Amino acid sequence: MSAEGRKTNWCVITGAPSSGKTSVIEELARRGHAIQNEIARDLIEECLRHGMTLSEVRGAEYAKELQQRILKLKNAREMELEPATLIFSDRGTPDSVSYFRVAGLDTSLAVKASKVYRYRAVFILDRLPIKKDGVRTESDEQAAMLDAMLEEDYRSLGYAPVRVPVLPIPARADFILARLDAEKAA
Repeated sequence: MSAEGRKTNWCVITGAPSSGKTSVIEELARRGHAIQNEIARDLIEECLRHGMTLSEVRGAEYAKELQQRILKLKNAREMELEPATLIFSDRGTPDSVSYFRVAGLDTSLAVKASKVYRYRAVFILDRLPIKKDGVRTESDEQAAMLDAMLEEDYRSLGYAPVRVPVLPIPARADFILARLDAEKAA
């Protein structure tokens, strides 16, 4: 493994909360592409099913444990993926760097974990208006901050994230696939 991590054919779809990541991932799946769903949402929903309230899950007391569990699950999942397979992931391990920062945690563990594998491409979806749901609690200001942090943290790890403009979902998927085709042709 090189210093920058084991190269993969995996592509990250990331962005602020409520930017359309899941919708784009689902569109790519409908087109026959392999995908990985967001781990954080699954974990938060599991906590809620086990009797925790959203304020407990999102609260400062649980933040460190939650972020560490998310990172551990991301690492375990990536270790099971085939590096040569084109896979689109709803968030990547480097997202944990940003979320550790938001939670006021030491990011060194997340940075180290982010260097194990090297993604083929990182796509950051431009923001849409926040839509609150049973898991999403961020304000518009927090979403804007996360958007900037995600780009900064991926760049600090040597990635050149591609911004995906606000477009209808199929057009966003087309944009991503066209970008990958252009890269392959170059």
